[in-house]
Amino acid sequence: MSMPSSEAANAGPAGRTRGRRAQELAGYASSPVRLLFRYVRQHPAQHVVILLGIVAAVGCSLGSQFAIRNLVDALPAGRAHPAHVIHAFLVIVVLLLADNLFWRIAGWASVRTFVQVTGDVRRELFGYLIGHSTGYFSNVQPGTLASRISATANAIFTIENLTAWNALPPLLSVIGSVVLIGWISVWMALALVAISVCMTAFLFWLAKRGGERHVHFASRAASVDGEMVDVIGNMATVRTFVATARECLRIGSFLEQEMASREASLRHLEKLRLVHAVITVVLSCCLLGWVLWLWTQERATTGDVVLVSSLGFAILHGTRDLAVALVGMIQHLARLAEAAQSLLVPREMEETIGVPSLQVRDANIDFENVTFSYPGRRRVLDHFSLHIDAGQRVGLVGPSGAGKTTILALLQRSFDPPPGLGAVCISGQRLSDISLGSLHDAVGVVPQDISLFNRSLLDNLRYGRPNATEDEVLQACENANSLDLIHSLPDGLQTNVGERGTRLSGGQRQRIAIARAFLKNAPILLLDEATSALDSESEAKIQDALDRLMRGRTVVAIAHRLSTLQSFDRIVVIQHGRLVDDGAPLELAGRPGIYRDVLLRQERRTAGARA
Repeated sequence: MSMPSSEAANAGPAGRTRGRRAQELAGYASSPVRLLFRYVRQHPAQHVVILLGIVAAVGCSLGSQFAIRNLVDALPAGRAHPAHVIHAFLVIVVLLLADNLFWRIAGWASVRTFVQVTGDVRRELFGYLIGHSTGYFSNVQPGTLASRISATANAIFTIENLTAWNALPPLLSVIGSVVLIGWISVWMALALVAISVCMTAFLFWLAKRGGERHVHFASRAASVDGEMVDVIGNMATVRTFVATARECLRIGSFLEQEMASREASLRHLEKLRLVHAVITVVLSCCLLGWVLWLWTQERATTGDVVLVSSLGFAILHGTRDLAVALVGMIQHLARLAEAAQSLLVPREMEETIGVPSLQVRDANIDFENVTFSYPGRRRVLDHFSLHIDAGQRVGLVGPSGAGKTTILALLQRSFDPPPGLGAVCISGQRLSDISLGSLHDAVGVVPQDISLFNRSLLDNLRYGRPNATEDEVLQACENANSLDLIHSLPDGLQTNVGERGTRLSGGQRQRIAIARAFLKNAPILLLDEATSALDSESEAKIQDALDRLMRGRTVVAIAHRLSTLQSFDRIVVIQHGRLVDDGAPLELAGRPGIYRDVLLRQERRTAGARA
């Protein structure tokens, strides 16, 4: 059977581009600032417009204060020379109008730009996340991962807003104010520069000392989200064991820890604001006294007193606003760093860029002396070798923990055998040397635990072939003996199946999975307890559907009900990760061994149930 026509995900130039992008993203795990600028660089023109708008607005604001100084100086002689007053007044009006206009231009441009950046962040991080191996997802809570993607996007959005509206304006205002004050007194300007730099550096140093508190709070917040999602996703179990009160107490304890860490983070910010408030009061009084002394010495005009007072306060309050903004940025950078370090961990099975696609000439399968163990656990497969000819139906039999599920996982390349400890091949090609997309195109799976999306039944059936027509979908359902199920649903194929398919019974979900496999039409078929959720009547009804599905395909199946394997070509018996017996069902039933013992027990159990 030939391979389906859908293109392998990583085979072409687009795949190479995605591979390079994934490798680039992994390099930002320990550098949140570089990660932030990665997304800023993707929208350079928009960010330049925002920057120029802010610079122009701050310039107009400072210019209006200088214009007020000219107006004050023009007032004493204004009645005799009203043109000077009118001119100063018009300059103020124009600058005020321009000030507001430039702020609105910057704000209008930022709305779309900052939102686009958050979309880019979510899109890229989600794409990187779903490229991880299956083992990665078994070690973390899904809710925590989703929360961290949102936290990363929200942190970047907040940092951009803080920079644009809370950090950049006071910074520009301080610089411009110092320049204007230098017009009146160079020594005053130099003193302000020295004081502002020292105060900002001191507050920034204090802020950095609180970085650990901010990281701890970010970690706690993500943990709470993950715990909540975990409980909500298992509500049936919670109610079965009357554990709602217990889970509320448990979540409450996590919330207490999160609130304590958040309180510590915010209290540190308040300490910084208190320090700055004290310094600002003292320096504001000193600055006002200085300019008044200059006025008494006739070295400053009345307008200069007004200008220095307003600009001095602007500088001192600007340093406060800048310091507070920098503190907030540090807090959000800490959250960004924590989320990035969690999400951008190197992929365990990253593909080589430009890796070739699987070419299914004949769908034979080989396990070549494979030794495999999961991290931190005992060996599951021990020098396991197996050859399956194209078109053979092979059943895997053995006690729990023998390695049957691991064999199917290796065939789907959920994991790779460690280097030097064997290989898994299809059509003579090592799975580690081909693209994952092309492998998954060639393999259809009917798992034991059927997972459906919270979408329509049609969307779930088409998941393996998104471009399939509705007639093709109905044909697949007919082959799987599932048309009666479709007709019994209120909206037919448009019926929403609920979270993980909870609106369908276990047996119905498995029949949908079989129809989905029919529609995918892959040359290799993996069955993992495909009839385990069916009663005897339902099992008999769809067994012929499975027979049709297996026809012409290479099949590897796990089944604890040995009756479902009687039509198979071979039975492979596995124990302690080794192949201990291999042969046709009738052949194994006639000689002592694990297969015959299990078969006899199941026959006696069936006879007892009938009696």
